[in-house]
Amino acid sequence: MTRLQSMSSYISALLISLSLLLAATSANAQKIVIQSEPDTVPLFRGIAVGADLFGAIQRQVSDYGQYEANLRVNLRDKYFPVFELGIGDADHQDDAVTGISVKTRAPYGRIGCDFNVLRDKHGDYRAYVGFRYAYSSFDFKLSHPGVEDPIWGGVAEYGTDETCNSHWLEGVFAVDAKVLGPLRLGWSVRYRRRIVAPDCSVGDVWYIPGFGRSKKTCIGGTFNIAFEI
Repeated sequence: MTRLQSMSSYISALLISLSLLLAATSANAQKIVIQSEPDTVPLFRGIAVGADLFGAIQRQVSDYGQYEANLRVNLRDKYFPVFELGIGDADHQDDAVTGISVKTRAPYGRIGCDFNVLRDKHGDYRAYVGFRYAYSSFDFKLSHPGVEDPIWGGVAEYGTDETCNSHWLEGVFAVDAKVLGPLRLGWSVRYRRRIVAPDCSVGDVWYIPGFGRSKKTCIGGTFNIAFEI
């Protein structure tokens, strides 16, 4: 065997050995399973009791608003069933056009769930997307000071007082953060859409407690202060 043939055989054997070694390494690598540590956070993480400051301030500076409290249940820092109860209040008078006055003050309720969409579920900051189903049954009072009859004389007054109800859905985007100890502050934006029109003989009413000005859809918001325990 010549020297060239011997070197060629040596190189061939070396290449075959390297191929077998790479194949074995690849097979072993495929057997390695990377296991992530399970989330050991318990299911129940506490509750938060809060209130909406925006609605209360709105009532002080305008002719309608609401006073609202809420209860939020924390499940693994991911899922947050929410219950919201409030009282909507409106006292509106259209002096410039019709002189008609509208008054209503009634409770409303919402139920739904928020989902924490941040990657770090257990941090001090949270961002939520969620939904609500809401309902209100309310007394609606509409009155007019009266119109003088130009032919027969006298004043013809007009007014109505009846009970109405309304159902609607809300899509929610919200954020909040831990400020100090159990105190959390945050805000939310709500897209509201009526699913059942107010059941009133006068048709659409001026204001629906918890919903706002009576339209088919509307945009609302809250500014929340909460204590999480």
